[in-house]
Amino acid sequence: MTAVAASPGAIVPARPSRWRRARDTRTAYLFLLPALLVMAIITFYPLVFQVYMSFTDYGLKNLATKAPAPDVVGFDNYLRILNNDIVIPNFDFVRILVFNLWWAFSNVVIHVVLGVAIALLLNVPRLRFRRFWRSLYILPVMVPPIIVATVWRNMFDPQNGAVNQILNGTVGVLFKLPPVTLDWLNYPNPIIAAGPFVLPLAYFGLLAANVWLGWPLNSVVATGALQAIPSELYEAAAMDGAGPWQKFKNVTLPFLRPAMLPFAIYGFVVTFNLFYLSYFMSGGGPFGQTELLVTTAYRLVAEQKLYGVAAAFAVFQFFILLAITLITNRLAKATASFNA
Repeated sequence: MTAVAASPGAIVPARPSRWRRARDTRTAYLFLLPALLVMAIITFYPLVFQVYMSFTDYGLKNLATKAPAPDVVGFDNYLRILNNDIVIPNFDFVRILVFNLWWAFSNVVIHVVLGVAIALLLNVPRLRFRRFWRSLYILPVMVPPIIVATVWRNMFDPQNGAVNQILNGTVGVLFKLPPVTLDWLNYPNPIIAAGPFVLPLAYFGLLAANVWLGWPLNSVVATGALQAIPSELYEAAAMDGAGPWQKFKNVTLPFLRPAMLPFAIYGFVVTFNLFYLSYFMSGGGPFGQTELLVTTAYRLVAEQKLYGVAAAFAVFQFFILLAITLITNRLAKATASFNA
């Protein structure tokens, strides 16, 4: 590469030649090729094949090596889902979608608020054993999901569960109430029901388990953002007469938002597809009121063997998540622009 004089006393590098740029481009694609091949095999091909399956009557008969190709049924699988023509008890696509959205939204809000609050409490300079507490509250993330679901399911057992025993030992003794044998995960009647919006008692059991599991990572992210705030800003705010709320609103919150908002979006998508609590803890019950889209898709494959319908269901789920991601990304950009 040569250099040319742009002005007297200034030397700037010359632009690379066209041949050099083409060679650099070929080198970049050569390094990307292995990753593209892996993505094509394990991601792109299954996605394309799934869309193909959604327009066929793909079933068990088509799994054999020399089995005939499935018959093309057009949009019948999609119409069966929208018309609730699925062999799953109490299947209602709109109700499941509404519950799934509320499930993800309510969990993420509590995770973020609780995580930030605990991070603020543990960020007090004179607090003793701060490192110990921070290492302790990350433990729930290290527990395998199936163990989390099993332990919390046993805690909500109506006869011997810890939740009912705590209620009997505190509220029952305080107000002199008879022993509680509340069946948290199988209580048949919904607590709230307004059209497709149905909240059973099992929802609150699942919510408690997922809040216990979800807030630690939010607290870790918030702790990292808090430690990046210069102390001079708080000193300047104190000199201006700002109180604790003004410091939080004008100093802490602007630094927290760029870190917490992307993680909240990520948490929403993860919680939206959270399989193991709904499936292993409540079993989707009672009467399918805590089913999620991901557990329903699994039942269509594992229990009903309706592979074509399950593929169409997964396509619906993909576009729902795509719409949510686009909306949340737009909100994130709007918030960033507002902060700037």
